Amino acid sequence: MCDGCAPVVPPDTATRHTTSRHSRRHLARLLALTSLALAGCGGGIVIGLGGGFDDFPPDVSLVINVDQAFAGEVLRLSAAASDDYGVDTVEFYRIEPSGSRTFLGADGRAPWTLDTVMPDVITSSGSTFARYVARAVDGAGQIGDSTIVAVQQLR
Repeated sequence: MCDGCAPVVPPDTATRHTTSRHSRRHLARLLALTSLALAGCGGGIVIGLGGGFDDFPPDVSLVINVDQAFAGEVLRLSAAASDDYGVDTVEFYRIEPSGSRTFLGADGRAPWTLDTVMPDVITSSGSTFARYVARAVDGAGQIGDSTIVAVQQLR
């Protein structure tokens, strides 16, 4: 090859190489400018490779095998739970008359169930219901609570 001659490259290869390099530079500039614009307005940008982002808490519903029971009878609490990236565990709670929650136990595998005993909930104020809730926890630590399910104590 002489000093004045350009290397011989098939036209489609040269175009592809130049276009690919140009596209990557253009994309990098576009991402940098977008990041700066979002950062300037208090926003942000997440660029991830592979995997995904767990942006939704799990959904959970609770059912109990009976809606009335005598104090001391066994209740079976069963939950159905789902999440876009999977549910790690379901926790079961009894809601006390004060509104606080008493942890009853947890299950790490579907079907999520727990057996517990119907407490004596009849109070001087006339309350006759034990209330329960299930809480699902996903791999990102996000939580979802079921609606409250009540069981009436029989006398």
